[in-house]
Amino acid sequence: MSILEQLFGHFSEFAAVRDFFELGGEVLFAIAILLLFMWLLIFERFFYLYSTHRKKVEVALAIWEARSERKSWHAHRVRERLISVVSQGLDRNLNILTACVALCPLLGLIGTVWGMIEVFDVMALSGSGNVRAMASGVSKATIPTMAGMVAALSGIAISTFLQARAKRERLLLGEHMTMDH
Repeated sequence: MSILEQLFGHFSEFAAVRDFFELGGEVLFAIAILLLFMWLLIFERFFYLYSTHRKKVEVALAIWEARSERKSWHAHRVRERLISVVSQGLDRNLNILTACVALCPLLGLIGTVWGMIEVFDVMALSGSGNVRAMASGVSKATIPTMAGMVAALSGIAISTFLQARAKRERLLLGEHMTMDH
């Protein structure tokens, strides 16, 4: 009994998913795991932005507002440090998220190569007349490519949004920490 049959064998609702994974080959498991990891990072970033980040900004602004003097060299360094600490939290995991988005199509290409090797093996063993045997390899060549591209597309827009949001939040914090006094 295969892993797919163990996972999805008894549930008819998952038959289409099982069939998709069987058509696409083993590389789809790697793409699915990477996609799951990527979306966990995305949810973590949104959770951070709308909960923890707000608290860090409030603390940084409170520290800045509590300063009596804001024009000296030392005050500038304190301001830069506060912005830097908040920025570190904003930027955490964004590079990993970008790497996940870039890896998805690459895993799809690995699946393409894997499937084409299977097609060439069938052609070498039975000649080019066995279309049915070649079709399995062709599906294992095209489905992972499609899955990798769809996975990347699902993360690229949100990754870009999160990077732009981090930049905007950093600029807003800098604007709120005025140098008057």
